[in-house]
Amino acid sequence: MKFETPATTNPIDQLKHIGKPTPRIDGPQKTTGTAPYAYERHDRAPDAAYGYVVGATIAKGRITGIDASRARAAPGVLAVVTAQNAGKLGKGEKNTARLLAGPEVEHYHQAVAVVVAETFEQARAAAGLLRVDYAPAKGAFDLAAAKGSAESPKDPPDSHVGDFDKAFATAPVKLDATYTTPDQSHAMMEPHASTAAWEDGAVTIWTANQMIDWGRSDMAATLGIPKAKVRLVSPFIGGGFGGKLFLRADALLAALGAKAAGRPVKVALTRPMMFNNTTHRPATIQRIRIGATRDGKITAIGHETWSGDLPGGGAETAAEQTKLLYAGANRLTATKLAVLDLPEGNAMRAPGEAPGLMALEIAIDEMAEKLGLDPIEFRIRNDTQVDPAKPERPFSQRQLVECLRQGADRFGWKDRNATPGRRREGRWLVGMGVAAAFRNNLTMKSGARMRLQPDGLVVVETDMTDIGTGSYTIIAQTAAETLGVPLKQVVVRLGDSSFPVSAGSGGQWGGNSSTAGVYAACMKLREVAAGKLGLDPQKAEFVDGRVRVGNDSRPLIEAARDGELVAEDFIEFGDLAKKYQQSTFGGHFVEVGVDAWTAEVRVRRMLAVCAAGRILNPTSARSQVIGAMTMGTGAALMEELVVDKRRGFFANHDLAGYEVPVHADIPHQEVVFLDEVDPVSSPMKAKGVGELGICGVGAAVANAVYNATGVRVRDYPITLDKLLDGMPAVA
Repeated sequence: MKFETPATTNPIDQLKHIGKPTPRIDGPQKTTGTAPYAYERHDRAPDAAYGYVVGATIAKGRITGIDASRARAAPGVLAVVTAQNAGKLGKGEKNTARLLAGPEVEHYHQAVAVVVAETFEQARAAAGLLRVDYAPAKGAFDLAAAKGSAESPKDPPDSHVGDFDKAFATAPVKLDATYTTPDQSHAMMEPHASTAAWEDGAVTIWTANQMIDWGRSDMAATLGIPKAKVRLVSPFIGGGFGGKLFLRADALLAALGAKAAGRPVKVALTRPMMFNNTTHRPATIQRIRIGATRDGKITAIGHETWSGDLPGGGAETAAEQTKLLYAGANRLTATKLAVLDLPEGNAMRAPGEAPGLMALEIAIDEMAEKLGLDPIEFRIRNDTQVDPAKPERPFSQRQLVECLRQGADRFGWKDRNATPGRRREGRWLVGMGVAAAFRNNLTMKSGARMRLQPDGLVVVETDMTDIGTGSYTIIAQTAAETLGVPLKQVVVRLGDSSFPVSAGSGGQWGGNSSTAGVYAACMKLREVAAGKLGLDPQKAEFVDGRVRVGNDSRPLIEAARDGELVAEDFIEFGDLAKKYQQSTFGGHFVEVGVDAWTAEVRVRRMLAVCAAGRILNPTSARSQVIGAMTMGTGAALMEELVVDKRRGFFANHDLAGYEVPVHADIPHQEVVFLDEVDPVSSPMKAKGVGELGICGVGAAVANAVYNATGVRVRDYPITLDKLLDGMPAVA
């Protein structure tokens, strides 16, 4: 099915299942411990041995020698795999650095070996006996120091609209400020883990991977074997946030270890290895310039951003949302990328927009203050219903103003004291903050296979993954809606590369795209089933387990009485994205208390108002948004990977030193979804929502802290040491 024109009325619009708050159908498995994760015992790998990964202890240089004799002689050891005996390895298309170092070392904790033994303890003990000699080289580990050598990457290109320099220079009111965000880690619950088994020259890997087909392709390329010889299985994933988008060292080393040991092997990265061996959100330096008329109309807006990555890596695209969020005739965005020899910088929940809005939405508040305007009013005055760079290209839906207005009413914004530091409750200085939320809507080709069994069960098969987002449930809702059967009659099978290739989970494209692919396959099954029943597929209605054309009504199950019916299709998106700008919007509202004596910040309550197309399942969508709000609070107040600038690694590489919010940090959250359908987006008329919830949260917290204290912090995270010197005098 090709989606080339805006959706009209279709079976999804019945809304018997879609749009209803539905508990997760996979909930019982997760809560009873029967959901199989990557490191669990698998039927085809009952006697799995254990692999322990050894990481490089330098950040850049060469391995000059490896002595594995003592490790190989240790009790229980079955194999030691290094680049010396692993055979010729390629590099996956989506990996910046090689997953097994040798002889070159590209970053700290890059894997140099895996030791395989009968037990985990034996493998770990033997790994400590491995001797690796290095010739270190000088590396670059400081973004501020490397900023001057940063260059413009090919993607994204810099953009220039109008004459920014002249418009900014002549603007009656202007702001020129620099903001920084630190390196951050995904810190999901489940570690990167894999279990691998070989049979007849083919490898099966049970792993934690968000994008099955990407991982399968890169594994085949790395091992140098046909793609058909690789099977990836990821039915359940304990969180990813982008950290499991790509093939990582655990999967490769499990496969290499299993081949060397001649039996299945399981590998899990330790928490420090996750922080330094995998990927992270890169630090940014962002300069924002805004010029406006005295009545608050933006005439010039410029956003320049610097980030770093390994050679061949990519930039953190923190200026991209500034191309679209606010009006203004004269515009500039520029992205600079420096070479840093730190672990790979890559996608983390809402890459680009999350750190970009942490800066932009503070700058908007600062500009509103210069103009003497309420920050919500300033945002509303600069709303736009078209792409500011291409006025002929409208937004398919844009309810940013309604998000802000509804949020202001619900949150009690009228009670906010516009003068910072004036509201006090006992020892607490209290403030409110707001920020706009923005995340582009992306779509991806996605396929599925449908089975109608003789017992009446409808089975969905697609390699789509569920990283805790509720994919199982919205896919079941889609099949039940389209085929007119009860939800309990639908079985969903996910995360297996033997199933049709889906969109996968990432970039906020997964829910909308994968359900659209299931819808396409369901429509194909409707054709097959109606034909079996002798009914016109174009006129057939599928309702309450029956297929009806006029007065002729047959049980759907009769279509499969001679055997299972199978249909497969995919959704492929045309060029509607060229005609319409598709984005999601929201408003974040935060109230904080700041201790007048210690400057400790406590979030008191939060509200998100979101406009993101049709909400397929309000229960799981709310869960996504409150999780994102929590993550955004962590980014604002706590999260920072501290770089050892001498040796090139993240020093606080565990959950004791890398702080994330806990339940006590987030006392009250409310989420409101505006009533919106977007027929331009897909047959589902939905969009993504999982990343929108984090976009702008950090700035809303920062703006609330400023309103409470009068201290403007432009350097995240907002820790008490950055507030103390400027705090109001305590009476």
